[in-house]
Amino acid sequence: MKLYTSMGPNPGLVHMFLAEKGVEIEEQAVDLMSGENRQEAYLAINPAGQIPALKLDNGSVISEITAICEYLEEIYPENPLIGTNAEERAETRMWTRRIDLKICEPLGSGFRYAEGAPIFKDRMRILPEAADGLKACAQDGVKWLNEQMEGKEYVVGDRITLADLMLFCFLGFGAGVGQPIDPANKNILAWFERMKQRPSAG
Repeated sequence: MKLYTSMGPNPGLVHMFLAEKGVEIEEQAVDLMSGENRQEAYLAINPAGQIPALKLDNGSVISEITAICEYLEEIYPENPLIGTNAEERAETRMWTRRIDLKICEPLGSGFRYAEGAPIFKDRMRILPEAADGLKACAQDGVKWLNEQMEGKEYVVGDRITLADLMLFCFLGFGAGVGQPIDPANKNILAWFERMKQRPSAG
């Protein structure tokens, strides 16, 4: 297998997932800043132009971070990060989806439409007028999740999952692009500090 990777929270999630699994695979860097991911050679690998992408030994390619992590969980079941039974897997997928929709998507789009506009304006349709609203939606999502985290060590409870890794990578990214965690969200801040201590976060 080969992982086509770069900077940013999406590749960061897959790297962290692999680190938690204790798995290493071949990687090839793609220069996001220069737009290499939008050039013909990379589009032949992933026509969506997104990073990361996982090329399997049979030549097929998986993109989308949740699909990549789901695949890795199936072929490397040790140190489970999605679940060991149907109930655990459903619970992890539910929280991962909630976090993606309520926090990650609006946070990422808010960045692309504002601070990231110089990078993305020639690569995709951007909506600068929507940036502030999307950032506010992401903050609303964090506030909501903060309430759900009361008394929990991790998002799902007492086990670390894909949901935690996704949230950690995106909140860390957000903090660096003008979307920090509101100090009022004390449960999220405490959880974030615990996550920062994990070797996979380095």
